[in-house]
Formats: sequence, structure tokens, C-alpha cells
Amino acid sequence: MPESPGGGDAGAPPQATENENPQTERTAAGPPVLSKNARKKLAKQQRFEAKKAEKKAAAKEQKRKEVERKRKEWEESLAGVSKEEKAKLIESRRNLRKERMEKRSLEKESKRERLTVARERGQNVVVDLQFSHLMNPNEIHSLVQQIMYCYAVNGRCASPAHLWLTGCEGEMDSALKRIPGIDKWIIEKENRSYIEALSNRKEDLVYLTADSETVLEELDLKKAYVIGGLVDRNRWKGITLKKAEEQGIQTAKLPIGNFMKMSSSQVLTVNQVVEILLKYLETRDWKTSFFAVIPQRKRCQSDSEVNAEDIIIEAEEESEQNDDITSNKKICVEEVPSNS
Repeated sequence: MPESPGGGDAGAPPQATENENPQTERTAAGPPVLSKNARKKLAKQQRFEAKKAEKKAAAKEQKRKEVERKRKEWEESLAGVSKEEKAKLIESRRNLRKERMEKRSLEKESKRERLTVARERGQNVVVDLQFSHLMNPNEIHSLVQQIMYCYAVNGRCASPAHLWLTGCEGEMDSALKRIPGIDKWIIEKENRSYIEALSNRKEDLVYLTADSETVLEELDLKKAYVIGGLVDRNRWKGITLKKAEEQGIQTAKLPIGNFMKMSSSQVLTVNQVVEILLKYLETRDWKTSFFAVIPQRKRCQSDSEVNAEDIIIEAEEESEQNDDITSNKKICVEEVPSNS
């Protein structure tokens, strides 16, 4: 899925901006107008959306051509055979299609079972969607895309988390309802805030925010980790920390700084934070999780080089081991006495 700017920066270093909210500036005689920075960001967003639409149209056209090519190949294969062979080919194709459908059905059932188990005893991860009033329609659309990706990635995990969407009201709720099949998702979708929905577990709530002074050492199954669903959070520095402190709940930040440095003016998207948590649940290793999920362009060059050196060293060690094995095999062959 193509990434869109902004998202939940639960562990990325907070970035400073010229103004706390550079989205608009007021003129003496009229309504708010876009600032220079805001105009640049809007133009960048429009270019991104245009390029995304072009790619989507190109992919759709390519898929149409591929379907047409396969259809012609199928018709040509039937045209040059006898009736008996034709009947066999058609039957074979039907059986193959049936097998694929059965496999897909089994995969869906397996996914449903895993998500049902996660609902009962999995790690709870909450996306706080009470910030829709701070986002424009494009940003809300971007966040909805991220949520769709979160659910898809979670469903593919062997041990998925249990996802919560809280504060689903207004335009955000309308946008979510437009997702095909969301009513069949195995999640908790709440119009209420997480404080209300999980009122009996307030002491277990942990808001993940880069502004927290507490570093998250490991995930606790008893806790429910909250991620701020806010695109372009640079405009609202410290908003999630302030919210959590006012509500009297715990906060923490991902230990990204212990393993890598983030490049300037970059934040993590909501789906990246969720994917990092899922990767940690699988590996119980933060470094592996960060390097597996955070794109190289968001890391400082030194971190990328260090990781590349680790890979090279591991490859060299494996090569040396293979050479030793090959050498040992040769020695063994030479030591076997001949029959002559």
C-alpha cells in the first residue's frame, strides 16, 4: 500500500515546526488564508494524489489487458482441439477454479479463527479517532486507508492483535462505513472514546506518544496500547501527550532511539506503528521490528549503513561456514580408500 504523509508517530522523535499550527494565517480584512508553508504542503498533497490516481489507472488498465490476453489464449487453446479434448480442458479448468475457491475459503476461516482467539486473549491495540475535526478530507481518507492496511496486516499474522477503533463519529464514521465489508471485520468499533469504552480498564491504558518520557521496554498482554489517529501530527505537537495527561492515563514511546535515528521531518504512520507492534509480538525483538517496518528513507544514513554492514557480515560468516563444509567434504572423500 502506498504510504501517505503523516500518521501516528508513537515512537518517532517529535519534530519542531515554525508555528504550532502553520495551517493558516489571518489577514486584517478577511477570513483565514493559507500560509506559504500550507500552500506548499497542499501542492505536495495534490501532486501525491494525482500521481496515486495515475498509478491506480495504469494498474487497472494493465489488469484489463492481462484478463483480455488470458481470455484470448483460452479461446485459442479450445479452437484447435477435438470436442473430447475441449471437454477435458473445460472440466480441468472448473476443477482448478474449485480448488482455488476452497483454498480461499479455508484461509478465510483460519483468519477468522485467529482473530476470534485474539479478541479473547490477544494484545489489545486501540486507534484513537477523535481527531477528525483537525484533519481535512484528504487526511481523513489517508487515515482510513491506513486503518484498512492495519486490519489486512493483522489478519495475516499467525498471532494477531485485537484492534479497537474508538471515537468513530462524524466524518470519520462516515468514511469508515464506506469501507466494503467493514461490518464483518472482527474488531471493536466504538462511537465512544476509549476512556468510555474501556472505563473498567483505565489503569491498563497506555497512550503511545513520541512526547512521552517513558520508554516502552516490552508489550504487556494486560495492557491496551492507544495510538493517536491523526495525520500530519507535526501541526499539533504534543496533543496526544496532553490528552493522556489530562485523562490521567499512562504514556510511553517506542524505543526507536535505542536502535536508530530518524531523519528530520518524518513521522510514522498509524499502520507502521501497528505493524511494529505486530512484528514485536512475533519476534519479541524491537530492533528487528523497527528495521523490518520503518522505511530506509526515514532513517539516518548511518543507521542504514550499520544495518547493511550487519547483513554483509552475516552473509560473509555464512559463506565461510559453507566453505568449511565444502572443504570438510573434500577431505572426507580423499580419506576414503579406493577398492582397487
